[in-house]
Amino acid sequence: MAAPPSSPTPAAPGQRSGGRMVMWGIAFLLVAVGMMGGKSHGTADTTRDGGSAAVAHPAGKHLARSSPTRLLIPKIDVDAPFSALPIEQSGQLQAPPMDNVNLVGWYAEGASPGEAGTAIIAGHVDTTTSAAVFARLEELKPGDHFTVDRADGKNAEFVVDSSETFEKDDFPSRRVYADTPRAEARLITCAGNYDHEAKDYTENLVVFAHLV
Repeated sequence: MAAPPSSPTPAAPGQRSGGRMVMWGIAFLLVAVGMMGGKSHGTADTTRDGGSAAVAHPAGKHLARSSPTRLLIPKIDVDAPFSALPIEQSGQLQAPPMDNVNLVGWYAEGASPGEAGTAIIAGHVDTTTSAAVFARLEELKPGDHFTVDRADGKNAEFVVDSSETFEKDDFPSRRVYADTPRAEARLITCAGNYDHEAKDYTENLVVFAHLV
């Protein structure tokens, strides 16, 4: 199974409202090849620097593989369809279309939401015209729930474990993207200040969650 490349080069630039450029700076462009490959069993959590943590999450409830169709986060008024995000010939993960403010992307070659493993769900914080689907993602707190509707008719319900922001040049790729024995999800968007020189946001916001 392919994984996002190790290059930190951002992809698919788009216009931010007000005329400023915003890069598709989601940091899964930093993931090492193979990190999200085969399913792992009984592996420990990884620390922020990529080392093994002491506590392991055993394989628990999970669903068979099925494409996601809709993301529902009532707390922040998200009700959005999914777009599969492939890897481009450049080796970069294709961004969700900038002309749709209510759309989330799923890394389609990784775990599907609800399947054992780490499902990656990404969305823009804003676009040319307005705030976008993940504009309020920072409001999610531990214990909050969200649901992914799936093509097989089943719903994958997740509970938030934590919500953290990371500098883009110090992003804990292994912690965020490494495969897991239980069904987990990561909701990712840009955060922090807008850097006019780099034409990008300075941070990424990551919501960590697991299937319940």
